[in-house]
Amino acid sequence: MTASSLVLRLAGVSGALAVAAGAYGAHGFRQSDRDDYLRELYDTANKYHFYHSLALVGASRCRKPALAGTILVAGMGCFCGALYHQALTGDPGLSKVAPIGGTLLIAGWAAMVL
Repeated sequence: MTASSLVLRLAGVSGALAVAAGAYGAHGFRQSDRDDYLRELYDTANKYHFYHSLALVGASRCRKPALAGTILVAGMGCFCGALYHQALTGDPGLSKVAPIGGTLLIAGWAAMVL
């Protein structure tokens, strides 16, 4: 399997998970007593999850798909993962990882130019 096809498959899996997470956010939060800030965190995580799932499709077509894809996946895990975690648990313990994830997302986009 080439790096390009692997990154494209990751994009598909990530997109499917983003849809599932979005459905949970739309229905699960509605029935809970979560505060507005946690809802906003969840929505932000889901929005960036979607955007960067699409970015993975683009990364699969660039000259260095393994590099760009790896950086984007790491960034999604750190940024979206930290926000999803805090929104679902109320625990801000991973919030310090989010800026690292954001930086990785920027680097992932830049890596597509290489």
